This record gives sequence, structure tokens and C-alpha cells, in this order.
Amino acid sequence: MYYKITFMLSLLSGTLLSISSYSWMGMWMGLEINLLSIIPLMSDTKNMMASEAALKYFITQALASSLLLFSMIILSMNFFYTLDMNLYLSLILNTSLLTKMGAAPFHFWFPEVMDGLNWPMSLVMLTWQKIAPMMLLTYFSLSSYYLTITIIFSMMISGIVGLNQTSLRKILAYSSINHIGWMLSAILIQENTWFLYFIVYSIITMNIVFFFKMFNIFHLKQLFNSMNHNFSIKFSFILNFLSLAGLPPLLGFLPKWLTIQALTENSMYAMAILIITMTLMTMYFYLRIIFSSLLLNSNELAFLYSPPLKSALILVFNFITVIGLIFSTVLFNFL
Repeated sequence: MYYKITFMLSLLSGTLLSISSYSWMGMWMGLEINLLSIIPLMSDTKNMMASEAALKYFITQALASSLLLFSMIILSMNFFYTLDMNLYLSLILNTSLLTKMGAAPFHFWFPEVMDGLNWPMSLVMLTWQKIAPMMLLTYFSLSSYYLTITIIFSMMISGIVGLNQTSLRKILAYSSINHIGWMLSAILIQENTWFLYFIVYSIITMNIVFFFKMFNIFHLKQLFNSMNHNFSIKFSFILNFLSLAGLPPLLGFLPKWLTIQALTENSMYAMAILIITMTLMTMYFYLRIIFSSLLLNSNELAFLYSPPLKSALILVFNFITVIGLIFSTVLFNFL
């Protein structure tokens, strides 16, 4: 238990070092400390899938780190003085960061790694591990065409491939890829909007993962009879998925609203329409989860059920989810 606390503190310090560094080497070292700290946390001697996921994650992140270090060294040496070569090196650097966060089309590792983790580590992968690469992307001058292609791929692939998934961890992984597309859209226009989006997304994801952890649910079919004993728990669960989908008047609508407003103010109407349309596909598998938990029932015994000992904490988080949009709107009017 104590070694996990040590590695968790090292994980936090690696991310903070990376985003607060003024040098290329400091950024790279922070990412490597973060990587070397999360591998022992992901590995589990009782679960072979977790060890396999940790190995896949390490190989992918090591490859991305190699590309990142290569592009950083060449750019810092000013070895190439032509604008075209600097552009290509910047694209390699951005590609390595997009691979680290799991954005499409560099997402090939993300759902497979997620499927082998327990829920606490899944939450870390969905939220905290996105901070450092996303912050570093905001530091560099990005090609708008390259970023637009990445956004379109993230929206499209997450919607299409996520439709036929039955593993809840993979569904949340493809949902995360979709939200990465939204955050990259915010970076494309306003650098600060993405951080608000990330905070709201993290709160909602934490609520959902907390539900799955409490009931020991990993697959879609387990939702049929896991929450039948308590309607308030089921209703709170449904509200969180509707909020993750971005439906008003829930909190998840706020960052999408601000992102769309920023896009339209910059006359990027086609991009706004495109991301809204593609998000409708991800809304389908959110509604499928809601349908499974609300309407369908099963007579099987819930062997994996864990009693809800922390219902007060759930109510607090869901209170934030429900009234967050109203409170934020009032707060913005006073600021």
C-alpha cells in the first residue's frame, strides 16, 4: 500500500514538472517520470490483463517519447534552417503528444489498455494522464489543418467504433477520444476554454467510474440488474451519462456551449456543425447504457454487488452535476 502512495506522488510530480518546465528536457523528463510511476500502479500480480495492459502502455509511450525527444533535440539545435523542415519536426512533436493522450488516429493502444485496468486506474488514464500532453500542445504553435484533421478523426472514430462495444471501459475510452476532439477544438480557438472543459469532464467521469466501482460493473449486460434496488442511485447514474453527453440543463452542456460559441465567434461554422453532428453518434451508446440500466431487467443474482456505503458522496457529486450549469451561468453574469 505504501509503495502505491509513493508512486502516486511521483506520478503527480512528473505531470507538474512537465507542465511547469521552461526547457525541452524538463518537459520530457516530467513525462518520463509520469510514465515510470504509472507502470507499477497499473501492474497487478492477481490480474494478468493488467500486466498486459501495463506492457502495452509502456511500449506505446516509450515510442512516443522517443519521437518527442528526437524532435525536441533537432529543433533546439536549429540543425535545419528551412521553414519546411521545422514544420515537419513540429508535426512529429505534435504527433507524439497526440499519441500520448490517445487522440485519433493515434488511439490504437488506448481502448486495449483501458480494457485491462481496474476502475481507479481507468479513472487516472481517462483524466490525469491527459493533462501534461494537452498542456504541452498549448505551448507549441499548432498547424490548424493538422489539428482539424485530428479533431475530425477523433470524433468520427470514437462514434463509429464505440457503437458496437459491450465493455464499459472501452465505451469510456471511446467517449474520452470524443472529448479529446472537443478539447482540441477549444485549443484551436481559445487556449483557456479547454481547461474548463477538462475539469467538467473529469468531475462527470469521476462520478460514473465511482458508480461502476461501487457495483463492480465492467460489462453492459451487468447493468440489467445491478441498480434495481435503489431508484435514486439509478437516477443519479442516468443523470451523469446525460451530462457526459452534453444535454442541457446539466453541467456537461457548459463546456460544449462555450466551445461552440468560440467556434462561431471565429466564423468556424463548418467545424461547429461537424463536431455537433459527430457527437450525436456517441450519444447513441450513452443512451444504450441508460436504456440497459433503466428499462431492462434480469432475474440473475447480482453476485458482484457491493453495498452503496458512500451514497452521501454520490449525492454531493450529483448535486454538482445537476445544478452546475445554473450556478456557472449565474457566476459568469456576475464576473
